[in-house]
Amino acid sequence: MSRIFVTGGSGRLGRSVVAGLAEAGHKVISVDRDAIPARQLPAGVEQFSADLLAPGEAERLIRETAPDAVIHLAAIAVPFSAPEDVIFSTNTRLAYAVISAATDAGVPKIITASSPTALGYGSPAGWLPPSFPLNEQTPPKPWNAYALSKLIAEQTVQMFAAAQGNNIRYAAFRPCFVISPEEWEGAPTQQGHTVRERLDDPALSAPALFNYVDARDVAEFLDVLLEKMDTIPNGEVFFVGAKDALATAPLAELFPRFLPGSAPLTAHLTGTSPAFSIDKARKLLGWEPKRTWRTELTPPYTGPDTAVNQAPLNDESHAGLVPAGATKETP
Repeated sequence: MSRIFVTGGSGRLGRSVVAGLAEAGHKVISVDRDAIPARQLPAGVEQFSADLLAPGEAERLIRETAPDAVIHLAAIAVPFSAPEDVIFSTNTRLAYAVISAATDAGVPKIITASSPTALGYGSPAGWLPPSFPLNEQTPPKPWNAYALSKLIAEQTVQMFAAAQGNNIRYAAFRPCFVISPEEWEGAPTQQGHTVRERLDDPALSAPALFNYVDARDVAEFLDVLLEKMDTIPNGEVFFVGAKDALATAPLAELFPRFLPGSAPLTAHLTGTSPAFSIDKARKLLGWEPKRTWRTELTPPYTGPDTAVNQAPLNDESHAGLVPAGATKETP
């Protein structure tokens, strides 16, 4: 059992991460500007309300709670939900404050959340990656303050890893469009639509390239990552997503409809194959997502599902491209 300090523990992803790590047997310290009712906390979870941008606050809390690991999730989580300079300043300062404080306190394992948006899809100027599925080698080309702030969070852990060597272990992860447990039952997702609406109308999921991940799978990924951090290269970045796409038709059919000119590069995204590869997490960590929209949606989806009829779940295909038009969607 480890003591794990989680920032942003009251957020959509944070609640599932806190609950999942507690269920796995860890002692969890949840830190957020906004507390949640104590009755909603899993047994044994400590909760602190704090402004981590206040001078010295992150360092004080980390030293007082003496965690074995820090997972930094706190951020303005939606692109364009605040002025660009506010998003950039808030997210980059939070990442630096927490990672720096944890490093100074000698916390042995430090993880920060990033975002797939760092790759730059949705740019108003157009955007084409070298290939599909997108992976950790796809060049980042952020075009808004949110995406840039997340890339800088990755670079912050890598900077500290370069300075610390193997004395402290660092990692970053890019969770796809997070779906929390209550959203499978009809609660609105982060963008205001339900999961069922996103399946019925592909235009709602197209801005995020049909990516998604169950929040509980992210919690399990983080549990595995914490266990394996001493055995992998320091400062690694991982995509964390579902094994299929949030779509009822193959992406090879959908991408040309929403991304003009992408057909030659998306022809191999057949069956249920997603646009983002999680092969790195599979190979380095042995992690595999357990949940898909086909197993979790309540009541089950009853419309036509040509993707699953065409081929089994598979994200090992190759091909690709992306959107031409600005979006406020976030994975």
